[in-house]
Amino acid sequence: MHVVIAGGTGLIGRALAAACLARGDTVSVLTRRPDAPVKGALRRAAKVLWTPNDPNALARHLRTAEVVVNLIGENLAAGRWTAARKRALYASRVESGRALTAAIRLAQPRPKVLLQASAVGYYGDRGDALVGEDTPPGDDFLARLCVDWEASTAPVEALGVRRVVLRTGVVLTREGGALPRLLLPVRLGVGGPLGSGRQWMPWIHMEDEVGAMLFLMAHDEATGPFNLTAPQPVTNAQLVRALAQRLHRPAFLPVPAFALRLLLGEMSTVLLASQRVLPNRLLSLGYAFRYPTLDAALDALFAPPPAATTRMTP
Repeated sequence: MHVVIAGGTGLIGRALAAACLARGDTVSVLTRRPDAPVKGALRRAAKVLWTPNDPNALARHLRTAEVVVNLIGENLAAGRWTAARKRALYASRVESGRALTAAIRLAQPRPKVLLQASAVGYYGDRGDALVGEDTPPGDDFLARLCVDWEASTAPVEALGVRRVVLRTGVVLTREGGALPRLLLPVRLGVGGPLGSGRQWMPWIHMEDEVGAMLFLMAHDEATGPFNLTAPQPVTNAQLVRALAQRLHRPAFLPVPAFALRLLLGEMSTVLLASQRVLPNRLLSLGYAFRYPTLDAALDALFAPPPAATTRMTP
């Protein structure tokens, strides 16, 4: 199977590309820098220039693809959400989705499936309420961004392309993303809950993030939004406490919400909003989580590497 990943050089894209290559798929990565050096399995993927202003060029690369995965989007946590930064976040997601839609419209034959990235930020701040895929969107900047991000590729459904929307939570991996940033203050002995610590933080182990994506690719009945989060969400305080236990460090210095708002501005909503999200549709379709609990996920992430074996020669 030929899988085209737009945004395939990012954290999730690299892991997905490696999994697809490992099972024998052909992988093409759409990137602005196809000549840039890459590491690991991504070296075996074809690197294709991302040309959002030339849908005909993109369409040529999609004609042999069974699956397209759209993961394009600038890092939400890369800086304060100034007006200019908001425009960049919007353009990187919404305009890129529209460009990909235009290319799919021109491609003949067209891909069978499109996996469209989104985030649990779609739901806004929900307190302690349980959140499923049928929960309506919130009304803050991130929620509105997710709504438009998802809508950017919705027209492909009228073209006969099955579309799956991936509302992803905090992805746990030692390779990057949120986990190393959460670990640093704990490692230094100055960690603690963010704000009250009572806000729910939907999370997912990277292996389940990728596993769910492969699962949804394979199931023809999978359409529409799916929450890619573990079935047992935790609060921020529970997550920080669990990390501190793994590092054998204290975690009793909370960061006040007002300090986060002062330091990060509107971006602090990513850390302070509460979303008790459940993967209802993924479970009902039969996906079996490898790491359904935080303890299981952290045990895997903090397990020591396997001991090297030495070959004995006679």
